[in-house]
Amino acid sequence: MRRFSILTLVTSIFLLGMSASVALAQHFLPKTGAPSCSIALSGSTASVVCNGTLAGLGNEDLFIETSVSGSAVYQCQNQGGNTAPGQNQVLVGPLVQPTLISKDAIKNGRVTFTTNAATLTAPTTVSGEAAGCPNPNWTGVNPTLTVTGVTLTVEQPQDNLILTCSAPPPTLSSTFQFTNCAF
Repeated sequence: MRRFSILTLVTSIFLLGMSASVALAQHFLPKTGAPSCSIALSGSTASVVCNGTLAGLGNEDLFIETSVSGSAVYQCQNQGGNTAPGQNQVLVGPLVQPTLISKDAIKNGRVTFTTNAATLTAPTTVSGEAAGCPNPNWTGVNPTLTVTGVTLTVEQPQDNLILTCSAPPPTLSSTFQFTNCAF
């Protein structure tokens, strides 16, 4: 009887220790902090690339999604080719770009990543009504795009969310570090 009790105790301690090692929390490394992103704007296009270092990961593929949303302001063009400023912001996106990181890239539970570029593009033209033009005979042209939000999600394995970071305005700039992340 005593053997069974000691065996049960040893098994319980082993399982408790295994549970603790599996429950390691994912986290950012102190020197690198939360992921950061770069936004490259060019008229009607915005490209976002994020990078960072995560620790406390398991030995499975890492699935990262970068979601970008924005709004565009158009010039109003009449049938004679004359332009005037539009009045409305036209929503663009969101666009979601996946990045897959192989489990082979994760070393000792750590990985440094760079996402695939998430490129958001405003339509070349929109209706005069959407752009806020004087009447329906006008067309919205020459869009100027602004990024209004970036969200980064990390799953390991895919469909098991381990991290969400978001950056709404006014934290967005050409290069920014996420200030709102939840594991």
